[in-house]
Formats: sequence, structure tokens, C-alpha cells
Amino acid sequence: MADIDTSKVSRWDLHGRRHVVQVLRTGVQRTIRCGTCGWRGGAQFLPWLKAEEHLAQAHQATVDPTAA
Repeated sequence: MADIDTSKVSRWDLHGRRHVVQVLRTGVQRTIRCGTCGWRGGAQFLPWLKAEEHLAQAHQATVDPTAA
């Protein structure tokens, strides 16, 4: 059985709502899942970039909580 590693990308929209996309990794396979709209996609390379793009385009969520 393969180990599943997860991480997430969080962004806030201009209305203060938090949007989260999870990045699931099983071996070399990466699946991206949006907690807001249920969108799913695959990304072999740079899944976090694809997650950020989805948040910006679909939810206008561009405020990074980790940026100083």
C-alpha cells in the first residue's frame, strides 16, 4: 500500500473568506482538490502553482496568509 502525503495551499479573497486546496501525493502522482468548490485536477509538476492558479481564477483568492 502506498503512503499518501498531503499539503495545502490557503488563500483569502477580498471578502475575507478562506479558500483551501489540498495537494495529495501518492508516489509520483499528485491530485489537487479544492475544499470550496470540489474541483479536482492532476498535476505531475508544480502542483502548488496549479493550486494557486485555481484559487486566483475560480475564487479571486489571492491574499497569502504567510506573506509578511
